[in-house]
Amino acid sequence: MINKQVSSDDLIAVIIQGIEEVKGEDIQLLDLREIENTVCDYFIICSGNSNTQVNAISGSVQKLVSKQLKDKPWHIEGQGNSEWILMDYVNIAVHVFQKHIREFYDIESLWGDAKITQITPA
Repeated sequence: MINKQVSSDDLIAVIIQGIEEVKGEDIQLLDLREIENTVCDYFIICSGNSNTQVNAISGSVQKLVSKQLKDKPWHIEGQGNSEWILMDYVNIAVHVFQKHIREFYDIESLWGDAKITQITPA
């Protein structure tokens, strides 16, 4: 059962907590709400050092969101090779990259019009 009452702010906070719990690095929040024709309101982007850590970050986010907010991703891609896992929470897309894959795709530059907030670990 998906909880439709979860606010974006709550979801963002729990996703970031899930990333931080397994030492995800270079966490950025991209606010896409001012940009026309975007697929969602926010991107959360972070890096892991290996496919094992990328998988762990994805698992941690899913577990915490499920436990605290009773919500789950609408769709997940990339768990096969764990170089880039995309978790789609409808209004928020979470991108978990291995560092070299993140540098290659550089989606922060592709969404250069977004308001980007660098998240510093708590």
